[in-house]
Amino acid sequence: MTRIVKRITYSLIALLVLAAGIGYWNHRSEGAMNGPSDKKSSKKLHVMGYIISQKTLQDNLQITGSLKPDEEVDLAFETPGKIVDIYFHEGSRVSKGELLAQVNDAPLQAQLKKLEAQIKLAENRVIRQETMLQKEAVSKEAYEQVQTDLATLRADIELVKANIRQTQLTAPFDGVIGLRQISVGAYASTSTIVAHLTKVTPLKLEFSIPERYSSELKVGSPIEFTLEGENTTFPARVYAINSHVDQDTRTLTARAIFDNPGGRIKPGRYAQIKLEKETITETIAIPSEAIIPEMGKDKVFLYKNGKAQPAEIKTGLRTESMVQVIEGLQLGDTLLTTGVMQLRTDMDVELDQVK
Repeated sequence: MTRIVKRITYSLIALLVLAAGIGYWNHRSEGAMNGPSDKKSSKKLHVMGYIISQKTLQDNLQITGSLKPDEEVDLAFETPGKIVDIYFHEGSRVSKGELLAQVNDAPLQAQLKKLEAQIKLAENRVIRQETMLQKEAVSKEAYEQVQTDLATLRADIELVKANIRQTQLTAPFDGVIGLRQISVGAYASTSTIVAHLTKVTPLKLEFSIPERYSSELKVGSPIEFTLEGENTTFPARVYAINSHVDQDTRTLTARAIFDNPGGRIKPGRYAQIKLEKETITETIAIPSEAIIPEMGKDKVFLYKNGKAQPAEIKTGLRTESMVQVIEGLQLGDTLLTTGVMQLRTDMDVELDQVK
């Protein structure tokens, strides 16, 4: 009996020691698990700051447009005939009035020589009739008839000369001539296109804006545009605005003029246009990512004595990246711009960088 009691006693002691050991181990494990968490919870949130200062805020409208030539035309003869000469080089610059091509005018030239040969005789008849009229040797009607004959002859000469000019294809304006579409020896009708002539200095920039901005666009308004593959910003100025809004697209079409010095930029290119809508100077503007919309209001967090403090603001003009603040901020305040969704009132924060 005594042995059994001893065995039971030893077993109970062993169980108690084992239970104490397990409890101690669990307590240490919980401490190890909770320790780092508590330490982590006590860390400050690292954020970036933005010093509030006066800015110039510019609201621009970004739209697309197309560069068009100032003038362009398909060149064709005014009268049909066989082409006898082509004087231009493809892709070259030509001047207004420069002779570009010629159709056969030999019959007209012969007719002109015939008429011009009759001029001297007709003029002499008028002189003789005038002398005889003074001597009353001829009637006034006879004198007027020879005058009429001379005037008719001169008119016929001018008509032939006009017909000869129609056989000559000349440049209607300064520009760059395109690729030739016909060869010497071919018969050209009045619908035959010889080449395309383009005036590239200046260029027109055509674009459309949404109707809600139509009241802001004025003749003389300056605009800027860029081209794909170009690092340069080019200036232009609005010179014409359409008289009505397009009912299908609800846009208003306008055109600006670009000087295109040297004709370097070719028409037909796609342009990205920046149209200045409004400029506000000496105002407070903050990055849009710092604003937290909440219950129909806007708020931000400021850095004060190592803590985050909320501030309700009223906003004005908005651009792509900045927002005007009308009320709620003061010059010199430090605005928190990162981690804004994690911030809470009086939360400990640490500034990593201030702009």
